[in-house]
Amino acid sequence: MRKYVIMGVQGSGKGTQSQILAADLDLVHISVGDIFRWNVQNHTKLGALVRRTMAAGELVGDDLVESVVRDRLTQHDWNFGFIVDGFPRNRPQAEFFLESYDIDGVIVLDLPDSEVRRRVLNRRVCPACGINYNLIDSTPKVPGQCDSCGAQLVTREDDTEEALAVRLHDYHEKTDPVIELFRRKEYVFNVDARSAPEVVQEQIRKSLALPPAGARTAGDPGAAGA
Repeated sequence: MRKYVIMGVQGSGKGTQSQILAADLDLVHISVGDIFRWNVQNHTKLGALVRRTMAAGELVGDDLVESVVRDRLTQHDWNFGFIVDGFPRNRPQAEFFLESYDIDGVIVLDLPDSEVRRRVLNRRVCPACGINYNLIDSTPKVPGQCDSCGAQLVTREDDTEEALAVRLHDYHEKTDPVIELFRRKEYVFNVDARSAPEVVQEQIRKSLALPPAGARTAGDPGAAGA
């Protein structure tokens, strides 16, 4: 069984890299952002709270993030392991995580703030099926329209200069100490996230001593490192 954490500033590609790794190793991808977006799209009470917070240009509270992750992990549907994206966000959460789970590796996607701004401010999302696009290198076939369902693409409510500045400050203030805590446990593998997604994925696999993408059989316990 494999248990990974992937960390990095917004726009560093955590979701993309996690999905590739999870699909190949039959891991459960637990994304805090995806959980919140699902609740917003489905108009739940949690979604309404998240939407109000985002509209105010504020960050979702650490207590709420921790509660969501704890609840998700208690489902125990991760037979071959999991990869957590967007958690932990502060030192107490990291300590809880280390006490509760045997972490096999923490992947840190390094990306300069200038590149984060360039990526995030050019990001678009389909409100119907949730597919992400980037106007720099993953543009839709028809401008402004989702390739999959044809819906009009939108900008995320929190993808603004002001909101991004807050998130970057929050990340460096709270998450950098978390990375240092993990580093003292010798769990951390830094990966340059400026390269193409497939190159970043191979760097991750080399760091974790995993075969190249597609070399394992999904669902094979040996493949997942059980």
